[in-house]
Amino acid sequence: MPRGMRLAAVIVLGALAACGDDPSTLGTGRSGTSSSGSSGTSGDTGASGSSGDPAPSGTTAAGVCVATINEYRKTKGLPAYERWDTAESCSDGQAKSDGSTGTAHGAFPRCGEHAQNECPGWPGPPATMIPQCLKAMFGEGPGGGHYEAMMGKQYTKVSCGFATAPDGQIWAVQNFL
Repeated sequence: MPRGMRLAAVIVLGALAACGDDPSTLGTGRSGTSSSGSSGTSGDTGASGSSGDPAPSGTTAAGVCVATINEYRKTKGLPAYERWDTAESCSDGQAKSDGSTGTAHGAFPRCGEHAQNECPGWPGPPATMIPQCLKAMFGEGPGGGHYEAMMGKQYTKVSCGFATAPDGQIWAVQNFL
């Protein structure tokens, strides 16, 4: 395996190892895992999270997701990720699959991504829950697997996917390329 691919594999595996995607470590009050998912919701509209969260209101959930990540990148002087919108349908499918199995990262790397963060079983509409989950990920700080993917200098694009489980919980993935 070429050196660059080995490094990418180590980064992905390190991020996944650091990521238990245990909702208690991401600040949610998840009450259980979903037994099945439903259609993705990246096109849903809604307001952003509570005041102080870096996200625009009135945009799609995927747009809020990308904008929020890029606002956090901006605080560290990093360039914005390009919205990888061609992978959003696939990312929605990953969120649906993971929500139906109750297994975070269960569908990784089905969309060709190099790293993935996931918000498993969060309450609320996608556009309002995503800023809260991303805030928790950013709050891990340097060395945290979620933080490192969000701040990664080796990635240039991000795709956000969402699925709503029958119990109303949202599963959201952020795929980095």
